[in-house]
Amino acid sequence: MSESAVRIGLVLPDVLGTYSDSGNATVLCRRLHWREIPATITEFHYGEPVPAGLDLYLLGGGEDESQTLAAAHLREHRGLQSAAARGAVVFGVCAGLQLLGTGFGTTDGVRHEGLGLLDAETSPGDRRAVGEVVVQADQGLGAEPLTGFENHLGVTTLGRGSRPLGRVLAGTGNGDGTDGAVTGRVLATYLHGPVLARNPALADLLLGWVLGAPLPALPLAEVSALREERLRAGGHRG
Repeated sequence: MSESAVRIGLVLPDVLGTYSDSGNATVLCRRLHWREIPATITEFHYGEPVPAGLDLYLLGGGEDESQTLAAAHLREHRGLQSAAARGAVVFGVCAGLQLLGTGFGTTDGVRHEGLGLLDAETSPGDRRAVGEVVVQADQGLGAEPLTGFENHLGVTTLGRGSRPLGRVLAGTGNGDGTDGAVTGRVLATYLHGPVLARNPALADLLLGWVLGAPLPALPLAEVSALREERLRAGGHRG
C-alpha cells in the first residue's frame, strides 16, 4: 500500500443491509484512523456499477429477493470480480457469503448463479438457524473465538477451493460444524453483529491483508464486557 487512503467499498447497502452489517465499514475505517492511516468509505447502490480499483469490499445480509437482485446486479457489473482477481480483499456476511459462492437456492426452489469467488454452494435447510454463534477460527485466521448472531435458512457446503473460517462451538453456521468460507483474500461468514465490531481481531486481519502486513496492536481495551457477555450467551466459557 502507498500512503494514499485505504479505499473501502460498501456494496449495495440499500439491498444488503440486514442487521446493521454496513457498520462493518465504519469499524474498519475507525480502526485505520486510530492508527493514523487515512481511509475512505464509498457506497455503491443498486443500479450503480462497482468499480474494480478499491482495496476492500464489504457485502452484508438480505432476504431471498434482495440477495437475488444483488447477485444479478453483480454478475452484470463485474467490478467486484475483477477486483478480487487482482487481489483486493472481499468480506461478506450471510447473504454476502451465499452470493460470493458458486450458487445458492431460494425457498421457491430456484437455484441462482453466484459470483464464484468462493467454492461454496448453498441450499435452503429444513429449519432456520437463529441465535448466538461462537466460532473458533482456523489456524492463521485468528486465535480468539469469534462471536456473532445468525438468522438464516441456508446450508452451505464448501468445495476444495475454499476452507472454513472456523469451527462452530455454539450455533449452526454452515450447517456441518463449520462457519464461513475463505479463498485467498475473500472471506465470508454467517455472523452478524456487526461481526467486525464484536471481533476486532477479525477486522484487523482483513486490514492486515489490505496493508500487506499485520497491524500493530491498538492501545485500547479490546476485550470489552459486551464481547465477554456475548461469548457467554453463546455458551463459551473461555
